[in-house]
Amino acid sequence: MRVGFIGLGGMGSGMAANLLKAGHALTVYNRTAAKAEALVGDGAALAKTPGEAARGDVVITMLADDAAVEAVVFGSYGVLAGLKPGAIHISMSTISVALAERLAAAHRGAGQGFVSAPVFGRPEAAAAAKLFIVAAGEPQAVQFCQALFDVLGQRTFVIADEPPKANLVKLSGNFLIAAVIETLGEAFALVGKAGIDRADYLDILTNTLFGAPVYKTYGSLIAEERYAPPGFKAKLGFKDIRLALGAAEALQVPMPVASLLRDRFLTLLASGGGDLDWSALAALASRDAGEPSPLIAAT
Repeated sequence: MRVGFIGLGGMGSGMAANLLKAGHALTVYNRTAAKAEALVGDGAALAKTPGEAARGDVVITMLADDAAVEAVVFGSYGVLAGLKPGAIHISMSTISVALAERLAAAHRGAGQGFVSAPVFGRPEAAAAAKLFIVAAGEPQAVQFCQALFDVLGQRTFVIADEPPKANLVKLSGNFLIAAVIETLGEAFALVGKAGIDRADYLDILTNTLFGAPVYKTYGSLIAEERYAPPGFKAKLGFKDIRLALGAAEALQVPMPVASLLRDRFLTLLASGGGDLDWSALAALASRDAGEPSPLIAAT
């Protein structure tokens, strides 16, 4: 399949590499062209514009936020202008429900396909093709894209014909992860101040009540205070909580815990932690308990 890939950050670089290894004819675009050098060396073509990357059967965007997606899709020489009728844009970024609605309408108006397929998984999962993919879109379009999803992830969940519903599921999932991080941080602060070994505490948690991968992954990061380099930056976590709250407001669904998490992330950003892993949210609890982290500035 002729595939374009736009966005070669921590997630996208591994995903694009897997598509290339699987034998797809890959064209890549990244705002910083140097990030494409390894892929080009392995056989990918380098596009000069997003629209040039979108000239194949499918183009995938994996970008940081709404603004980045809007720029590559609607901007000059963008995806919307470059994608041929009948070809498909797969948006795998974590974006707002409102933008997903706008993208679906724009592509429909241009006679193009659009599938929302955000993912759960950190960069190491992307590189290992172990992502979980939540897909929504017109059934024939999703079915056509399944061969690509099989290369990128370990399982695809198809949930609806309307693309924005996949984005809502993704935002709700990130809200839950952030809630786990906050509660783990508070629990570690409590037992840590009492002198209980953090590694021993993690061992108890993950081998009794909380054996899920999210507790093992983030519990380990928090226990070891391993917040850099980031797998997912705190400023992006803040963005996702704000997007979840925006979707909740549109649906008139109160989310008081999400409102708390927004303020906690805002505190982390104000303390200089925006570029740390979003698990650094837990460091706030330790600091509030009188055990400051060297990575988080005092307020």
